[in-house]
Amino acid sequence: MNKIILFYFLTLFTSCKGQEKANPLKDPITPNPGPTVIKSFKAVPFAPDFDTTLISQYIRSIFQDSRGNLWFGTLGEGVVRYDVKTLTYFSNPDGFINNTVYAINEDKAGNLWFGTDQGVYKYDGKNFRNYNQKDGLNHIDITRKGILVDKSGNIWVGTHGGVYRYDRDADSFSLFQDLPHINVAGILEDSNGNIWFATSDKGVFLYDPSALLSGGKSITHFAEKEALGENYAGGIAEDQSGNIWFTFKNGICKYDGMKFTEYTAKDGLGGTEFWGIYIEESGIVWITARGSTTRFDPSLPLSDPEVFTVFTPADGLNCCVQSMYQDKSGNMWWGSGQGLYRFDGTGFYQVKKDGPW
Repeated sequence: MNKIILFYFLTLFTSCKGQEKANPLKDPITPNPGPTVIKSFKAVPFAPDFDTTLISQYIRSIFQDSRGNLWFGTLGEGVVRYDVKTLTYFSNPDGFINNTVYAINEDKAGNLWFGTDQGVYKYDGKNFRNYNQKDGLNHIDITRKGILVDKSGNIWVGTHGGVYRYDRDADSFSLFQDLPHINVAGILEDSNGNIWFATSDKGVFLYDPSALLSGGKSITHFAEKEALGENYAGGIAEDQSGNIWFTFKNGICKYDGMKFTEYTAKDGLGGTEFWGIYIEESGIVWITARGSTTRFDPSLPLSDPEVFTVFTPADGLNCCVQSMYQDKSGNMWWGSGQGLYRFDGTGFYQVKKDGPW
């Protein structure tokens, strides 16, 4: 009996530890019953063949919070939370007066932040709070991957008209004046505490907060003259060695602190119009483009036929991938124009409301 009581309290204590709670998502996939769907509204179909068995037709963003829950930002159905037992849809009836979610992140207090085309929403676990023009966000169209919570707890928001920072004391946002009114395509804090802003028209900007202390230059601008093709930088990621990777018009490039190295279709990348880039903990680089998704193993020489593996819709993945994410268990997820997908090591399979999860 004493052992049972001790186990109960240990379990209760562990479940309350927030970020240290074990990830409830299990792998490998098991044929467990699908989650209970909680949804208090009816979605507006985008096409006659709208598939109601999908989690959502368009998955714009994916995020796992400190409690292990997965969140899916959709186009048309708000934001969806998966906690193994339930699949809960938050939209207008819940105070989330927006249906399109491009970015998701979590602050140090456990609040969830959602970037939409109608400003930013903060969710404290009970209520949603919207931030828009009245709160200092002169541009309310938040971009994909446009919310960053840095190591110091500062909240950065990227829009199509500049970068904003959150002021906790004022509970509002203000324009980050050190940067021009850029069209942000991604924000990243690297392992050294520098913050990178990828843009769709002006290349890449690097912000070094430590330079302010020494009186140095805090902003460095990388543009076409540094070999960043056509000043377009879409996706952005950092690998374990500290290299920063970007997508650009014709492929991807790696910045090692000294020079840019480009990889294009001539090297083995698949597709055109390169959109997103994501680096697994293992170092594998995934690149999404129109028509295909490429798996790139940079540890192999370019002459190795295994260095690039190109996946097309014939391999099970919809051609229009809009988000990628690796959860705390190491599972890779893809959001596309045809719902949610996972990768089993050789191919992709679709995850619907009832699984397989």
